[in-house]
Amino acid sequence: MSSRLQLDGITKAYPSVVANDLVSLAVQPGEIHAVLGENGAGKSTLMKIIYGAVAADRGQMMFDGREVQIRNPQEARALGIAMVFQHFSLFETLTVAENVLLGLDRSQSLAQVTTAISAKASEYGLPIDPLRPVHTLSVGERQRVEIIRALLTNPKLLILDEPTSVLTPQAVEKLFETLRLLKNQGCSILYISHKLHEIRALCDTCTVMRGGKVVATCTPANESNASLSRMMIGSEPPALAHRESKAGAAVLQVEALSLPKADAFAVDLEGITLTVHAGEVLGMAGVSGNGQKELMAAISGEDSRVAQAAISISGQAVGSYSPDARRALGMHFVPEERLGRGAVPVMSLAQNLLLTRQEAVSSSGWITPAKLREQANVIIARFGVKAGGANAAARSLSGGNLQKFIMGREISAQPKLLIVSQPTWGVDVGAAAQIHAEILALRDAGCAVLIVSEELEELFELSDRLQVIAKGKLSPSIARADASVELLGQWMSGLWEHEHSTVRPELVEGLRQAQPERNKTTTSEGQRAAS
Repeated sequence: MSSRLQLDGITKAYPSVVANDLVSLAVQPGEIHAVLGENGAGKSTLMKIIYGAVAADRGQMMFDGREVQIRNPQEARALGIAMVFQHFSLFETLTVAENVLLGLDRSQSLAQVTTAISAKASEYGLPIDPLRPVHTLSVGERQRVEIIRALLTNPKLLILDEPTSVLTPQAVEKLFETLRLLKNQGCSILYISHKLHEIRALCDTCTVMRGGKVVATCTPANESNASLSRMMIGSEPPALAHRESKAGAAVLQVEALSLPKADAFAVDLEGITLTVHAGEVLGMAGVSGNGQKELMAAISGEDSRVAQAAISISGQAVGSYSPDARRALGMHFVPEERLGRGAVPVMSLAQNLLLTRQEAVSSSGWITPAKLREQANVIIARFGVKAGGANAAARSLSGGNLQKFIMGREISAQPKLLIVSQPTWGVDVGAAAQIHAEILALRDAGCAVLIVSEELEELFELSDRLQVIAKGKLSPSIARADASVELLGQWMSGLWEHEHSTVRPELVEGLRQAQPERNKTTTSEGQRAAS
């Protein structure tokens, strides 16, 4: 039997980097094949070449035993290749169904596609409303749209680039069931993830890339997280020291915040009350689409409907303040969407500093480009961002590297209050360990930190206290040491007011798989290898 996909000597060079250097790999029918590598290793470029979104400079591609030259995604889809991109390719002003229709052939009507989306979403446990405009969706919900769109093509080869980066543990397990079913039906899957435990649990084969080259091929089930980490980055990430915090004065206070939903597809916020103190990390868990987006808009200043007294920073009421005015009080914010909100795609990294940093702007309003570039280069060096320098466009970076730059931009501003949504989305284990260490260093220096994440493991690793948002309401806070998987599972269903409620078993099981050992000194992902 011939390979489903065979690559030989694939090479792609850009002016500042060789993204793929003589890459060869083979994927068999009914195989889940991982491609592992740190940010900037060339994984996403290779997937785009297979999908026809990028043209290789040289090399040969075979599909089902015959040589092919895929010039565009339409030709890839005609062959039976589907791809879920790390950066979503959705039109924000169109509905879910309209976006999905654009990626299919013209044999189906919009009504048929709408019905098919609902059926596929129900079949695979990825709930989504096909009539919702995409701009009303959270990143987790947009991820579901991309996955469902790919599944509707009934692919022979499915390419998944960080498909679980913004999914909750229970959604991940449901997706794994889907992928195993597809595998049993003969579909081949190319799977990119930085979550080493996922690769070991799901994938049959793993190709490891470093610096654009293939450096190893292995069977993930026979490896540990630590050995995979060593193949990928040459070492294990350093252990993360989480010292007990001594919380200081209240920095962020939200008091009885209630906001009606801004559109038909949003979530009402009801009586939200929270406090984040200096020198502590408050982690907020919850299933995507339960009010996180609306709450972040209110706290960041994007939603101007907030009553003045409902939000305070360091004792000053700021409910009606703009994001700029809040930054002047020491608040910095990392949104969940990288491109379009966290960074302007066509602007350089240096220019993107101006979105939240004004050190290179004189009192008379003049910008000093040299100072901007110097600032950007400091962040690039400190956070190990792989880019073609300070003048590289934001859209030219891999997702993980752009995330490192945006996190570095806000962390290096030395904020008094840092609010982060999905801090390590698409970031490799080494970079995630560094970002986690930088967040804890900020906390130890007296910064108040609020983290919103669907990565339960990350929240347990970083947080001093935890709260859960469900259906627009916020649970009481609980110390990390007192939290349990069962309790959070109950709270994520909105059941914190019912002490004797039954916990949904499938929810608890999904959460349990993501829970780390909660010791005073936690370990890095690489060192959780044998767990």
